[in-house]
Amino acid sequence: MLGSLLWLFFVGLLLCAFLFSKTTKEFPKSWFEWKTEFRYQYLGIVGLVHDAQYAARDRVALYKQPDRIAVITGGNRGIGLRIVEKLLACDMTVVMGVRDPRSAESAVASIVDLKTTKGKLICEQLDVGDLKSVKAFAQLIKERYSKVDLLLNNAGIMFAPFKLTADGYESHFATNFLGHFLLTHLLLPQLKLAGKEGKNARIVNVSSCVNLIGRINYKDINGTKHYYPGTAYSQSKLAQILFTRHLQTLLDAEKSHVQVNVVHPGIVDTDLFEHSATTSVPIFKKLFFKTPERGSRTVVFAAIDPSIEGQGGTYLSNGGKGPFHPDAKKPAKCEQLFQFSSDLLKIQQYGNGEF
Repeated sequence: MLGSLLWLFFVGLLLCAFLFSKTTKEFPKSWFEWKTEFRYQYLGIVGLVHDAQYAARDRVALYKQPDRIAVITGGNRGIGLRIVEKLLACDMTVVMGVRDPRSAESAVASIVDLKTTKGKLICEQLDVGDLKSVKAFAQLIKERYSKVDLLLNNAGIMFAPFKLTADGYESHFATNFLGHFLLTHLLLPQLKLAGKEGKNARIVNVSSCVNLIGRINYKDINGTKHYYPGTAYSQSKLAQILFTRHLQTLLDAEKSHVQVNVVHPGIVDTDLFEHSATTSVPIFKKLFFKTPERGSRTVVFAAIDPSIEGQGGTYLSNGGKGPFHPDAKKPAKCEQLFQFSSDLLKIQQYGNGEF
């Protein structure tokens, strides 16, 4: 009898854990959606274990770099805010591309004394999911700065309801990937001017461990036939890695002093989970998830750490190399996504800064 009760308790506990950690607040409606949720549950557990296992190496050493200019998308909350804090501590000029520049500056001012820091903060308007906004932001950067040392493609959304952007692209694909693909293309000339022998300019794409279950649906990139938030999110995160790998191949062929890396910041307690069921049990996130400060470490590590100089195309997690999707190890798969994206945006020569 006692054994049966313990078994029921265990099953009930697993069921509650599943219900309160779903990617969406709604109940799965098909086997495809159930399967997606089970995969997310598995990756979530593996991710939490990885974060705990490699906590000791999840560090970044900050050092003064007053001559460097860093451009970051987002940064007014969560991981991005703590990234900006660290870059300012390095005395850099940090340009934030955000939807609301005034509130972004206030957010940074709440954790950094902007009157005494030797770093310089500039907040400009950018909606990375809007291609016109991306173009206008890039043009502003080009007019004001002859070089860009760091580009951190950080802004993103997660598990959002279906929505098409003004340009006609699904919001995860547009915001997490395509807008950054375009921004990188437009700013690559400035990055190439900044890089030099032994001191590469760096591009950092902020991805996620869920790239492991991602699939690029070329026949229905917007997911209009069957949309599920978790699927759209993992597709956009896989796209970032395929993009990173192929872009590094092109940069190496040109012998450019620019490297691009991609980062999984960890399972982090941020507002990105606002559409998920985890909001019902905030104590769970507080207990087991990384803080935004910890989540920012590997991103900044990828941007400034000398130990990975010349190691572009690497997927980083918790201060070291991490596992990523098998497709990203196949050059043809990486090139396919790269060319598909270039065709969507009608980019004939990627990286020439023209659009």
